[in-house]
Amino acid sequence: MTLNVLITGSSGQIGTNLALRLLSEGHGVLGVDIRPNTWTNEIPTRLVDLTTDCVGRLLELIRGFGIQLLVHLAAHAKVFELVREPSRALENVNMTFKTAESARLAQIPIIFGSSREVYGDIHRHVTDESCADFVVAESPYSASKIAGEAFIYSYAQCYGLPYIVFRFSNVYGRYDNDLERMERVTPLFIKRISQGLPIVIHGREKILDFTYIDDCVDGICLGIEKLLANEVRNQTINLACGEGNSLEQLARLIGQHTGREPIITFTPSQPGEVTRYIADITKARKLLGYNPRTSLEEGIAKAIAWTREFGQKA
Repeated sequence: MTLNVLITGSSGQIGTNLALRLLSEGHGVLGVDIRPNTWTNEIPTRLVDLTTDCVGRLLELIRGFGIQLLVHLAAHAKVFELVREPSRALENVNMTFKTAESARLAQIPIIFGSSREVYGDIHRHVTDESCADFVVAESPYSASKIAGEAFIYSYAQCYGLPYIVFRFSNVYGRYDNDLERMERVTPLFIKRISQGLPIVIHGREKILDFTYIDDCVDGICLGIEKLLANEVRNQTINLACGEGNSLEQLARLIGQHTGREPIITFTPSQPGEVTRYIADITKARKLLGYNPRTSLEEGIAKAIAWTREFGQKA
């Protein structure tokens, strides 16, 4: 069955990869973003500012293109930037409200891209979906995702809106090297280490769950299929690799694959940052048949190969 899917944040990393996957499988995709896609012109896109445009604009696109499901990925996503500019976190909440309201009015299901940031800076070995403490938000960004999830849950309760919430974790790989717009740790390290430049690691003991983009998109596509078939509905699911690695290990792997010894300076973690997170992906495996296939070492090799092919020195 072919589908018509609207993706907000379609010019971002996850949105670009998801849209191209769906298009390659013969589905209809309409991207919505505040900016054009800098990596590809294959995704039909409408420029919409969800922080200012009204719900009616999104609803018009949903009805005009016969959209059957909405995937909401648009967000200001750099944690420390939102510590400096907390008003951008409120814009995240506003964008999620508008997409939820549009889905309600159009009577279509929604998939919401949340984050492992909702768990806060916890130090348990593995984190399952029951461990999020919504009383304590570590940063304005985590508060925006907590609030976004709350809107989705309330819409399901009050209006019967079908949803899946995915909590992503440190997604990396293709279409993530737009460093002038937003610095992501993996492409930043790839660029600097490959050029023999020093890097700074904020938090030597920090352990994170890095998720290769293809595994992330696999999980979202499984969720789309299950949600539309009404086989999985109104669930919050960790979508990650399920393995923890330090930022130092990340840098060392990049060094191995680029033939450069990383020049590392260690500093304390920045305010608002999570210092330990390893996802429990049991629920994703059970409900979706999700099976991440890419270890960090394999994923870094693929990310560097893509960076070289794309034209950035690595």
